Amino acid sequence: MDRPVSDLFQDILRNVQEIIRSEVSLAKAELREEASKAAASFAWLAVGAVCGLLALLFGLWTLVYALALVWPMWAATLLLAGVLGVASAALIAGGRYRLKTVHPTPTRTAENIKENVEWLKQSSR
Repeated sequence: MDRPVSDLFQDILRNVQEIIRSEVSLAKAELREEASKAAASFAWLAVGAVCGLLALLFGLWTLVYALALVWPMWAATLLLAGVLGVASAALIAGGRYRLKTVHPTPTRTAENIKENVEWLKQSSR
């Protein structure tokens, strides 16, 4: 027994609605995942910056006095500032590298939508 055309259209409409809901759900999940990666990357950057500042403060304070026993005060200060600056730059570079792995566009969702549109085109023929 054949089903009426109106029932077929209702089924198609329900299927399309379910596909759209699924795609929206997938997009949300992808965006949450990328936001989590971005937050972790920003945390690395923040911790690197704070560590760099604290290292600069305490390192210069303690080690400059120790080196000032052997070198002039300006030379001791310059040496320690350079070393601590390199350490801070390394931490910040690590955070920037991790930040580059964040992809804010939901690529899987976009691919699924393209597939669904193509499927709808094929099934409507």
